[in-house]
Amino acid sequence: MIRSTGSQPRDTSSLRPTVFVVDDDGELREALSGLFRSVDLTVATFPSISEFLQSSRPDGPGCLVVDVRLPGLSGLDFQGQMAGLGIRLPIILMTGHGDIPMSVRAMKAGAVDFLAKPFRDQDMLDAVAVALERDARRRDAELAHEALAALYETLTQREREVLAQVTAGLMNKQVAGNLGLSEITVKIHRGNVMRKMSARSLADLVRMAEALGIAKTDRT
Repeated sequence: MIRSTGSQPRDTSSLRPTVFVVDDDGELREALSGLFRSVDLTVATFPSISEFLQSSRPDGPGCLVVDVRLPGLSGLDFQGQMAGLGIRLPIILMTGHGDIPMSVRAMKAGAVDFLAKPFRDQDMLDAVAVALERDARRRDAELAHEALAALYETLTQREREVLAQVTAGLMNKQVAGNLGLSEITVKIHRGNVMRKMSARSLADLVRMAEALGIAKTDRT
Protein backbone atom coordinates (compact mmCIF):
# COMPACT_ATOMS: atom_id res chain seq x y z
CA MET A 1 0.00 0.00 0.00
CA ILE A 2 1.29 3.46 -0.91
CA ARG A 3 0.90 6.17 1.67
CA SER A 4 0.90 9.76 0.54
CA THR A 5 3.05 11.94 2.77
CA GLY A 6 1.21 15.09 1.75
CA SER A 7 4.43 17.07 2.22
CA GLN A 8 8.12 17.02 1.46
CA PRO A 9 10.09 14.22 3.15
CA ARG A 10 11.29 15.30 6.57
CA ASP A 11 15.02 15.31 7.25
CA THR A 12 15.99 15.08 10.90
CA SER A 13 19.60 14.06 10.26
CA SER A 14 20.97 17.43 11.44
CA LEU A 15 19.32 17.15 14.87
CA ARG A 16 21.49 16.10 17.80
CA PRO A 17 20.41 12.73 19.23
CA THR A 18 18.50 12.78 22.51
CA VAL A 19 18.74 10.10 25.18
CA PHE A 20 15.52 9.85 27.19
CA VAL A 21 16.19 8.46 30.66
CA VAL A 22 13.29 7.14 32.74
CA ASP A 23 14.15 6.09 36.31
CA ASP A 24 12.62 6.91 39.68
CA ASP A 25 16.09 7.17 41.25
CA GLY A 26 16.99 10.85 41.13
CA GLU A 27 20.69 10.27 41.78
CA LEU A 28 20.93 7.80 38.91
CA ARG A 29 19.08 10.16 36.57
CA GLU A 30 21.58 12.88 37.43
CA ALA A 31 24.54 10.55 36.99
CA LEU A 32 23.33 9.31 33.60
CA SER A 33 22.57 12.84 32.50
CA GLY A 34 26.16 13.85 33.23
CA LEU A 35 27.52 10.75 31.51
CA PHE A 36 25.61 11.32 28.29
CA ARG A 37 26.34 15.05 28.21
CA SER A 38 30.04 14.24 28.57
CA VAL A 39 29.89 12.65 25.11
CA ASP A 40 27.91 15.55 23.63
CA LEU A 41 24.46 13.96 23.73
CA THR A 42 21.26 15.79 24.59
CA VAL A 43 19.53 14.27 27.62
CA ALA A 44 15.99 14.44 28.97
CA THR A 45 15.17 12.68 32.24
CA PHE A 46 11.87 11.58 33.78
CA PRO A 47 10.93 9.85 37.06
CA SER A 48 8.11 7.82 35.48
CA ILE A 49 6.70 6.61 32.19
CA SER A 50 3.63 8.80 32.60
CA GLU A 51 5.75 11.94 32.82
CA PHE A 52 7.73 10.85 29.77
CA LEU A 53 4.52 10.31 27.81
CA GLN A 54 3.18 13.72 28.84
CA SER A 55 6.33 15.51 27.74
CA SER A 56 6.81 17.36 24.47
CA ARG A 57 9.46 15.45 22.53
CA PRO A 58 11.20 16.52 19.31
CA ASP A 59 10.75 14.23 16.31
CA GLY A 60 14.46 13.62 16.08
CA PRO A 61 16.96 10.81 16.53
CA GLY A 62 17.37 9.26 19.94
CA CYS A 63 16.84 6.29 22.22
CA LEU A 64 15.30 5.36 25.55
CA VAL A 65 17.06 4.20 28.71
CA VAL A 66 14.38 2.86 31.03
CA ASP A 67 14.39 1.17 34.42
CA VAL A 68 12.39 -2.05 34.60
CA ARG A 69 10.83 -1.31 38.00
CA LEU A 70 9.01 2.01 37.98
CA PRO A 71 6.00 3.47 39.78
CA GLY A 72 2.89 2.94 37.68
CA LEU A 73 3.71 1.42 34.31
CA SER A 74 6.84 -0.74 34.47
CA GLY A 75 9.63 -0.57 31.94
CA LEU A 76 8.80 -4.01 30.53
CA ASP A 77 5.10 -3.23 30.22
CA PHE A 78 5.94 0.07 28.56
CA GLN A 79 8.17 -1.74 26.08
CA GLY A 80 5.22 -3.93 25.14
CA GLN A 81 3.03 -0.87 24.55
CA MET A 82 5.50 1.27 22.60
CA ALA A 83 4.32 0.26 19.14
CA GLY A 84 0.71 1.01 20.00
CA LEU A 85 1.77 4.40 21.36
CA GLY A 86 3.61 5.22 18.14
CA ILE A 87 7.00 5.29 19.87
CA ARG A 88 9.68 3.69 17.73
CA LEU A 89 12.80 4.75 19.60
CA PRO A 90 15.19 1.90 20.44
CA ILE A 91 15.05 0.99 24.12
CA ILE A 92 17.70 -0.05 26.65
CA LEU A 93 16.37 -1.56 29.86
CA MET A 94 18.18 -1.52 33.19
CA THR A 95 17.40 -3.06 36.54
CA GLY A 96 18.82 -3.86 39.93
CA HIS A 97 16.53 -6.87 40.28
CA GLY A 98 16.85 -8.61 36.94
CA ASP A 99 16.77 -12.30 36.17
CA ILE A 100 17.34 -14.39 33.07
CA PRO A 101 13.66 -14.79 32.06
CA MET A 102 13.16 -11.04 32.38
CA SER A 103 16.19 -10.26 30.22
CA VAL A 104 15.14 -12.85 27.63
CA ARG A 105 11.67 -11.31 27.45
CA ALA A 106 13.13 -7.84 26.98
CA MET A 107 15.56 -8.90 24.26
CA LYS A 108 12.94 -10.91 22.39
CA ALA A 109 10.72 -7.83 22.41
CA GLY A 110 13.48 -5.88 20.67
CA ALA A 111 15.46 -4.21 23.46
CA VAL A 112 18.94 -3.12 22.41
CA ASP A 113 20.38 -4.26 25.74
CA PHE A 114 19.40 -5.27 29.25
CA LEU A 115 21.85 -3.88 31.81
CA ALA A 116 22.04 -5.00 35.42
CA LYS A 117 22.77 -2.30 38.00
CA PRO A 118 25.40 -1.35 38.84
CA PHE A 119 26.78 -1.22 35.31
CA ARG A 120 29.98 0.25 33.95
CA ASP A 121 29.70 3.65 32.30
CA GLN A 122 31.31 2.25 29.16
CA ASP A 123 28.75 -0.56 28.94
CA MET A 124 25.96 2.01 29.00
CA LEU A 125 27.69 4.23 26.45
CA ASP A 126 28.25 1.23 24.17
CA ALA A 127 24.58 0.26 24.42
CA VAL A 128 23.46 3.81 23.64
CA ALA A 129 25.82 3.96 20.64
CA VAL A 130 24.22 0.79 19.25
CA ALA A 131 20.73 2.15 19.92
CA LEU A 132 21.44 5.45 18.18
CA GLU A 133 22.91 3.66 15.18
CA ARG A 134 19.80 1.48 14.97
CA ASP A 135 17.58 4.55 15.13
CA ALA A 136 19.65 6.30 12.45
CA ARG A 137 19.25 3.33 10.09
CA ARG A 138 15.49 3.27 10.64
CA ARG A 139 15.18 6.99 9.99
CA ASP A 140 17.32 6.79 6.85
CA ALA A 141 15.09 4.00 5.54
CA GLU A 142 11.94 6.00 6.32
CA LEU A 143 13.36 9.09 4.64
CA ALA A 144 14.23 7.10 1.52
CA HIS A 145 10.73 5.61 1.43
CA GLU A 146 9.11 9.02 1.83
CA ALA A 147 11.24 10.39 -1.01
CA LEU A 148 10.19 7.47 -3.20
CA ALA A 149 6.53 7.97 -2.30
CA ALA A 150 6.87 11.65 -3.21
CA LEU A 151 8.13 10.67 -6.67
CA TYR A 152 5.23 8.25 -7.07
CA GLU A 153 2.80 11.06 -6.25
CA THR A 154 3.99 12.91 -9.37
CA LEU A 155 2.72 10.11 -11.65
CA THR A 156 -0.64 10.38 -13.38
CA GLN A 157 -3.19 7.62 -12.84
CA ARG A 158 -2.40 6.16 -16.27
CA GLU A 159 1.33 6.23 -15.54
CA ARG A 160 0.69 4.35 -12.30
CA GLU A 161 -1.25 1.71 -14.20
CA VAL A 162 1.60 1.34 -16.68
CA LEU A 163 4.13 1.17 -13.83
CA ALA A 164 2.16 -1.59 -12.11
CA GLN A 165 1.93 -3.74 -15.22
CA VAL A 166 5.45 -3.14 -16.51
CA THR A 167 6.97 -4.06 -13.14
CA ALA A 168 4.85 -7.23 -13.13
CA GLY A 169 6.85 -8.35 -16.16
CA LEU A 170 4.36 -7.58 -18.93
CA MET A 171 5.62 -6.50 -22.33
CA ASN A 172 4.56 -3.17 -23.82
CA LYS A 173 2.22 -4.98 -26.22
CA GLN A 174 0.51 -6.80 -23.35
CA VAL A 175 0.16 -3.60 -21.32
CA ALA A 176 -1.34 -1.87 -24.36
CA GLY A 177 -3.91 -4.64 -24.75
CA ASN A 178 -4.81 -4.62 -21.06
CA LEU A 179 -5.25 -0.85 -20.91
CA GLY A 180 -6.78 -0.32 -24.35
CA LEU A 181 -3.87 1.82 -25.54
CA SER A 182 -1.57 1.78 -28.53
CA GLU A 183 1.88 0.32 -27.99
CA ILE A 184 3.53 3.66 -28.79
CA THR A 185 1.40 5.35 -26.12
CA VAL A 186 2.51 2.75 -23.58
CA LYS A 187 6.13 3.43 -24.52
CA ILE A 188 5.60 7.15 -23.94
CA HIS A 189 4.00 6.53 -20.53
CA ARG A 190 6.77 4.10 -19.64
CA GLY A 191 9.41 6.69 -20.51
CA ASN A 192 7.63 9.28 -18.38
CA VAL A 193 7.51 6.84 -15.46
CA MET A 194 11.22 6.10 -15.73
CA ARG A 195 12.05 9.80 -15.81
CA LYS A 196 9.73 10.86 -12.98
CA MET A 197 10.81 7.99 -10.73
CA SER A 198 14.51 8.59 -11.54
CA ALA A 199 14.83 4.92 -12.47
CA ARG A 200 17.88 3.94 -14.50
CA SER A 201 16.57 0.53 -15.50
CA LEU A 202 13.54 -1.74 -15.34
CA ALA A 203 15.21 -3.56 -12.44
CA ASP A 204 15.32 -0.23 -10.57
CA LEU A 205 11.63 0.27 -11.26
CA VAL A 206 10.76 -3.22 -9.99
CA ARG A 207 12.65 -2.57 -6.74
CA MET A 208 10.82 0.73 -6.34
CA ALA A 209 7.43 -0.94 -6.84
CA GLU A 210 8.29 -3.51 -4.20
CA ALA A 211 9.50 -0.83 -1.78
CA LEU A 212 6.26 1.11 -2.29
CA GLY A 213 4.26 -1.97 -1.40
CA ILE A 214 2.71 -2.48 -4.83
CA ALA A 215 1.76 -6.14 -4.47
CA LYS A 216 2.51 -8.32 -7.47
CA THR A 217 -1.14 -9.35 -7.58
CA ASP A 218 -1.97 -5.66 -8.12
CA ARG A 219 0.47 -5.55 -11.02
CA THR A 220 -1.08 -8.35 -13.06
